[in-house]
Amino acid sequence: MKSILSLGSLALVNVILLFLIHWFILVTIGPGEETDAFFAGMAVPQLILAILSASLMQILVPLLAVQEGEDFHRNTWGFFVFVGGGLSVLALILYLLGPFWVPFFVPGFSAAGKELMLDLTRIQLIGMIFTALSSVLWAVYHSRKYFLWVAFVPVFTNAAGLGLLIWALPRYGIRSAAWVSVLAVVLQTLLLLPVLGIYRKPNWKSNIYREAWIQIKPLLLGTSYYKTDSLIDRFLSSMGPVGGLSLFYLGQQVYGAVNQVINKSIVAPMVPLLAEHANNGNWSEFRRTYRERLFWIIGITGGGYLLFLLFGNSLLRLVLVSREVSEQDLSLLWWIMISLVGAFIGGAAGQITSAAFYTKGDTETPTKLGVWTYTFYIPIKILFFWKYSLIGLAVSTTLFVTVNCLLQIYVLGKFSPERRRMSPT
Repeated sequence: MKSILSLGSLALVNVILLFLIHWFILVTIGPGEETDAFFAGMAVPQLILAILSASLMQILVPLLAVQEGEDFHRNTWGFFVFVGGGLSVLALILYLLGPFWVPFFVPGFSAAGKELMLDLTRIQLIGMIFTALSSVLWAVYHSRKYFLWVAFVPVFTNAAGLGLLIWALPRYGIRSAAWVSVLAVVLQTLLLLPVLGIYRKPNWKSNIYREAWIQIKPLLLGTSYYKTDSLIDRFLSSMGPVGGLSLFYLGQQVYGAVNQVINKSIVAPMVPLLAEHANNGNWSEFRRTYRERLFWIIGITGGGYLLFLLFGNSLLRLVLVSREVSEQDLSLLWWIMISLVGAFIGGAAGQITSAAFYTKGDTETPTKLGVWTYTFYIPIKILFFWKYSLIGLAVSTTLFVTVNCLLQIYVLGKFSPERRRMSPT
């Protein structure tokens, strides 16, 4: 319990710092074309990271948790080199082809807005590489059950980034915000790097790479489809009111940041435990641990949402007071966040259910559920946006995340260890 409180406290501080970064950008520049371009420019790099980084964490932690000695160090260096090389090549391709694909995702932007988004996207592609490398390092730390340092480092780097942003943004504009985010994640990678130890030449013939590929392949194929949700959000919200894309993104980020606290303080420490229970065939403890954490999360997020209903409107007006933020902006943000209730509660609970699937060696089921629900969800999202603009977009997001989470809970309840066991690594 003490470690959970420590991790939760660090993650909470990190959430506050991330909010302050986005808050400072909005109140300094104001919701408009520049901030829309900045947040839209994050879309593709964040999509790639959502597909890759989350999958790496869920797959690598159970695999590395049972590795020891020289094999552990060789394999961790192997994953680090492979991910870094692969993402560098992908970033270069996206950088060169940017003029062709960037404008497609924001049809509602002006020509100047599209050009600005191209510049900001190219900057953030650099940060994408280092964020992916950090994901490998996070997995290494978690597999050794070292949680405090990996939770402290983002707090330190984001605090440094916020200080630099406060100095740079009024002087150099929105592009400086993109460069600050890159510098912060580069520093984060450097601070986490010592866990790998001195360089060891990877043993590319090790079975762990084959096992990782078998488990991650369905995730990459499936999530590459339904994680495009964020791109559709940017595509549609670019056709809403100017500044609306920024406000919708901020609402998502507030809840997403809180879910990061939950992930680092409750979900991440749970993954090695579930992996051990699954590897030992101790399915009663596996179910008890998973259900206990699920109840915790539903209670925490449900209570948090009720508090936001009571005090959130006043809080938004307190923290976003600025001549650059209008009353109309505040009202729109409030209703967006109220409508994203399912993305908050269901998104947090979904981290637990997904982790339970992955740690017992089943990556296909949550991927298939995500693909099925997302296929039905796309036309609903478009229809809701067409009828109710950004509020409809938020409600449709709530429906998708909630239904997907409930389906995962239902299928987990039907799980039979005799039919599916985690293969030993």
